[in-house]
Amino acid sequence: MELSQRVAGVVLAGGRSSRMGGGDKCLKPLAGRPLIAHVIERLRPQVSDLVINANGEPSRFASFGLPVVADSFSGYAGPLAGVHAGLEWVKANRPGIGSIVTVAADTPFFPSDLVPRFLAAFEDGHGICVARSEEGVHPVFGLWPVAIAGEIEASLKKGTRKISVWAEQHGAKEVSFPPVMVGGRPIDPFFNVNRLEELAEADSQLKAT
Repeated sequence: MELSQRVAGVVLAGGRSSRMGGGDKCLKPLAGRPLIAHVIERLRPQVSDLVINANGEPSRFASFGLPVVADSFSGYAGPLAGVHAGLEWVKANRPGIGSIVTVAADTPFFPSDLVPRFLAAFEDGHGICVARSEEGVHPVFGLWPVAIAGEIEASLKKGTRKISVWAEQHGAKEVSFPPVMVGGRPIDPFFNVNRLEELAEADSQLKAT
């Protein structure tokens, strides 16, 4: 069985984009396409199923032809709630899948071998792990067994919001990734677009490839 058949991908698109004036930053254009389109394109070959986690009107993502899954918790509960939403979707719709991998919707350069590297960290392909680069730990990029959905839900109900804290408390394994070459220079693979100038930087890097 190929590794990609054992995991579903969840694109976390629930950020408030406060540093870019609000709205969906993942729908802003990057090299002629929405930012999230680059993320979907990068993740799709690595997984068997793919969904978008986002709150609000799901029709704004209709052009991508993917299920849109909202958080079960009201307000801005952060990416941990997105992980929970993805796990619950898999439980209800893909009972044969044991894990999900989450990625951020504003990171167009994450590793093309992210999922295989995560799965290879465990003999059976199942366990909690998060990504690390030279810049530090990136817990939004993680492998999450479906079996832990209840634990995450309980933590969210107690008020836990920081995904980094939850991952550390539950012994998540860190998987290190080197810089990637984009436009002829090495950059952090988990470079994320938070500001308009970072969007312009990513656009420049892609045009240089």
